Amino acid sequence: MNARRLAFSLSLGGSTATLLLAACSFGPNGAPPAMPEPAHYGAQPQPDQTVAAQGVTQRFVVGAPPVPQWWRLYQSDALNALVDEGLRDSPTLEAADKNLAAAREQLRAQIGSSLLPTIDAGGQVSRQRGLAIPEIGPNTFLYNVFVGQVQVQYTFDLFGAVRYANASLAKRVDLQAYQFDAARRALAANIVSAAIHAAMLDAQVATTERLVALANEQASDTQRRYALGAVSHGDMLSAQQSAASLAAGLPALRQQALATRHALAVLLGRTPDAAPPALDLAQLHLPDEVPVVVPSALLRARPDIQAADAALKAAAADVGVATAQMFPSLTLNASMGQGGFNWPAAVSGAGALWSIAGSLSQPIFHGGALVAQRRAALDTYDATAAQYKQTVLTAFQNVADTLAVLEHDAQSLGAAGTAAVAAQRGFEETSARYRLGAVPAATARASEQQYRNARLDEIRYTGARLADTAALFQAMGNPPDSPVSSANPQVAASTHREPAPARGDCVSSASAPDGCPPGR
Repeated sequence: MNARRLAFSLSLGGSTATLLLAACSFGPNGAPPAMPEPAHYGAQPQPDQTVAAQGVTQRFVVGAPPVPQWWRLYQSDALNALVDEGLRDSPTLEAADKNLAAAREQLRAQIGSSLLPTIDAGGQVSRQRGLAIPEIGPNTFLYNVFVGQVQVQYTFDLFGAVRYANASLAKRVDLQAYQFDAARRALAANIVSAAIHAAMLDAQVATTERLVALANEQASDTQRRYALGAVSHGDMLSAQQSAASLAAGLPALRQQALATRHALAVLLGRTPDAAPPALDLAQLHLPDEVPVVVPSALLRARPDIQAADAALKAAAADVGVATAQMFPSLTLNASMGQGGFNWPAAVSGAGALWSIAGSLSQPIFHGGALVAQRRAALDTYDATAAQYKQTVLTAFQNVADTLAVLEHDAQSLGAAGTAAVAAQRGFEETSARYRLGAVPAATARASEQQYRNARLDEIRYTGARLADTAALFQAMGNPPDSPVSSANPQVAASTHREPAPARGDCVSSASAPDGCPPGR
């Protein structure tokens, strides 16, 4: 009769729990909040193409997918070799890869230990001294104990607490995988940017050296003319001051070029003394087509947004964990072995030992801790949702800024290029007249100085246009259908498969059934 009552009570409790679960969801479903899909990224619609600069017009291909290895569009084997070396040898990237591998192994360990029974084998051999029977006297006796057994334990995940915990950890592994992919892309972009900057500085150093040489020649010529009485003392001092001021800025420019090469060496995993030589700026081809991912596709293309989405799903699973901890927990323990006071008895049939037990626990009063923990998990989920929104908005801003700066770079470079061409033609004409004796040497030097200064501006804007193009490729993210990168870019982000919910559970995760309400 007592057994029937116990079975009926357990059945009634299970039915009540099932009704409670069917009536409400354990937590949010982890779907990202709806975000606006603007018609264009910036305050002004981006043009179809930039203005022509140095004979190149960049065209914005709206709706085109991102380019995985976009740096190869610069058509420089030396640049490709630098990026490949950095992705292969960077210690920072290697550390991130190993941390990701460790996180995946921890996920496998948690899934295996939580969803499968634990089986342990143990043995004990002891020699003990105990009191004799009081009627016999105060004498003591010695005896041996031999025990060997196998123990099995399994906790039934009746309300999905374990599954929610595993789903939360799995999404955090995905988050780490997306962060690793973002680190790979950032490293490639930094290498390209540093290589372009080094090439630009190298060209600036060469041009500035020529300007310093021209200024020194002008100062020497002015000093000779002063000695002859052709110019005033103030003219001589002014020429010397100009030459010295220009020469004073050259060491800082050289230092900046060396520092950039040193930084590039570290990005590649080299020591600074093994820094690669600067590339030739003229050998870098500007990509003439740039993909512009539509805002809706950008949410799937950028690894930072995907990482924020994974964090949101992990936070939703944490709400499920906090909710499931308020429901009963059932654990089954069993053991089987042999034991006795001597070896023959321990291994005989008379020494067989076994036990089986089940324990059911239901939280009743914890001082409001469980309810507070669930509210905390819900607040954390809301905060993560807000962070997701901010990540998306920041990504939109990043794309808008890079699109605008590319158009402005083209305009600035176009003007600087026109000025440089005009100054070069003027210098060539003046040089021809100087060779014919029509103008003095000072006029020819002044004309060349004007050209070299215009050339400095053109070099700066050329480097900026190349670097900002790399920034736009970086802002576009990965192709939406590409797997998350790892040490091998073809390895998927997560090696797990989210466990299916237990019968009767309402799992609020990415794999939630359509019938599960998404509310709280």
